[in-house]
Amino acid sequence: MASVLVFVAGLVLTIQAFIGLCFLLSSIWEKEKRASAFAVLQFLGMLGLLVLFLVLWKSRFYEAGPGAAVLIAGLILVAVAAFFLLRRTAPNEAALKGTMGHIVGQVKRYDEREVVFARNRSLRPGSEEYKTFYAQHPELEVYDTKRRERGGPLGQVGSIDKPADGPNVAAAMASLSIPMHVSLQGQVKPHPHPVVKGKRFELTPEQATERVKGYTLHLGADLVGITEINPLWIYSHRGEIFHENWEDWGKEIAVSDRRYAIVFATEMDFRMVGAAPHTPTVIESMFNYGKGAYIATQLAAFVANLGYSAAANHLRHYEALLVPLAVDAGLGEPGRLGYLMTKEFGPRIRLGAVTTDLPLVPDKPVDIGVEGFCRICKKCALSCPSQSIPTGGRMEVNGSLRWKLNAETCFDYWGKIGTDCNICMRVCPWSHARTFPPRLIVELVSRNKMARGIFNIMDDIFYGKKPKSKTPPRWAKFNFSGRK
Repeated sequence: MASVLVFVAGLVLTIQAFIGLCFLLSSIWEKEKRASAFAVLQFLGMLGLLVLFLVLWKSRFYEAGPGAAVLIAGLILVAVAAFFLLRRTAPNEAALKGTMGHIVGQVKRYDEREVVFARNRSLRPGSEEYKTFYAQHPELEVYDTKRRERGGPLGQVGSIDKPADGPNVAAAMASLSIPMHVSLQGQVKPHPHPVVKGKRFELTPEQATERVKGYTLHLGADLVGITEINPLWIYSHRGEIFHENWEDWGKEIAVSDRRYAIVFATEMDFRMVGAAPHTPTVIESMFNYGKGAYIATQLAAFVANLGYSAAANHLRHYEALLVPLAVDAGLGEPGRLGYLMTKEFGPRIRLGAVTTDLPLVPDKPVDIGVEGFCRICKKCALSCPSQSIPTGGRMEVNGSLRWKLNAETCFDYWGKIGTDCNICMRVCPWSHARTFPPRLIVELVSRNKMARGIFNIMDDIFYGKKPKSKTPPRWAKFNFSGRK
């Protein structure tokens, strides 16, 4: 019996030392100096315990009464800790209901004309649309006028890294051209290709779902889910104009017979986001928006070729709010920072979607522990330079319970630095590269309430309450002398 207990104890100590070594290697790979230093101390402590155990075992310490008692007590302590950390605690029933689990009052459909991007990109000073909108929203005109004076939605793009911003701005703008190329009406709402025009392929919902999901992942998406569309998440009126189709501005968006949404996410590169708020992060944002536009238009064309109605939703054409659709499609939960939080990549993603009348099998919303984790963790709010993220609890906003981002002050900061910031995305504990230790931690956090508190504290210790920017890949560095 004693030999069995010794073997189990040795195995436990070996496993914890291995995990400590993996975390050390992961921290070094991530180029996290602070985390690496603490990881060294942690690993040495774990290794020291293993060595001490082996020395005592060699000296037959565990064969005597006191040694056996220490061994048994240690194993009991480990068993108790494992029970409380590894077990699945009660689920968040509200999260399992998706967006409906957060609705506590009357929800009005959102007007795209009021979205900060639409106001600052589309409204032309002196136009009838400009006069109409600001007559109804005079409180917004002062803010928006100041933004336009800075040069547009992002002000002087790349200004935070001047005078060496040129190559990164050029790369970001290259990716931005893709959504513009595929945003014409015939591309976002495609007609069937002549080869298959007039045909409708009859598929069961299960067959269609397998085809659609497989094709979406094949095109380059990292996550994909399906939901039956809640009309509340369809914009009420058109507000973004990109191809001089001003007759569409303010037009009511009808809730169509496209009942389903295929929602997908693409992962943003860990090292590029790590450089936030500098220009590498806007390269990565624009790259993923371009990738999302490519996937969405191809997917919409595929569905149209099957004989069904489809509309691509990407950076230059949205009919719906994608975060609520993604929540209902089971891709993740909304976080304190306002982004969708996924189990696989945290908030390091960009979303796209295709709405369609092709009958599909909807996915179910998920509970991955985000609400409980974000309630404790306030790292994004404490790190936000514009203080746009709330540090308090959730509140009712348009009938839904959530953390309310101050879009005006957030957007103002974007204009000052000339990038889309992404500091909140960078510092989020869920954003770590998905090496083995972070995967293990996310798994524990997603299923256990106690783990959420413990790993919040550990993240503060290893990475700091306000983690610093990381070095981007050499080709995207912004601190070099180059031609302006």
